[in-house]
Amino acid sequence: MDKKVRDTIDISAPVMAAEESSGSALPKEELDRLTEDLIAAFKSVYDPEIPVDVYELGLIYKVDVSDDRDVDVDMTLTAPGCPVAEDMVIWVENAARSVQGVRDVKVNLIFEPPWDPSRMSDVARLELNMF
Repeated sequence: MDKKVRDTIDISAPVMAAEESSGSALPKEELDRLTEDLIAAFKSVYDPEIPVDVYELGLIYKVDVSDDRDVDVDMTLTAPGCPVAEDMVIWVENAARSVQGVRDVKVNLIFEPPWDPSRMSDVARLELNMF
């Protein structure tokens, strides 16, 4: 992937807002559209053992978008020994690749900080009856 300027999009809020990065070649409107479309794509990927998508579970930690529209995703799993770890990385990669305008995607599986239920959205908590 290209080492050009990257915009990190904040995936912690239910509706992500793009952080403006000085020198970025992407117009704010384009970055906002990519952000919304990436969220929708991530919401199509479900943990097979939990009936909630990876975005609402808080498994997507960071998303960087380069000037060339390459996407770099840091994600984790609910448990390091997840039996579908390799598959889930591919599912997230394929979902991001499906977004119009994305050129290339790299998904990094990380375990620091470790995932815990506090990372889940209210939507996930409601779905899992954890209120």
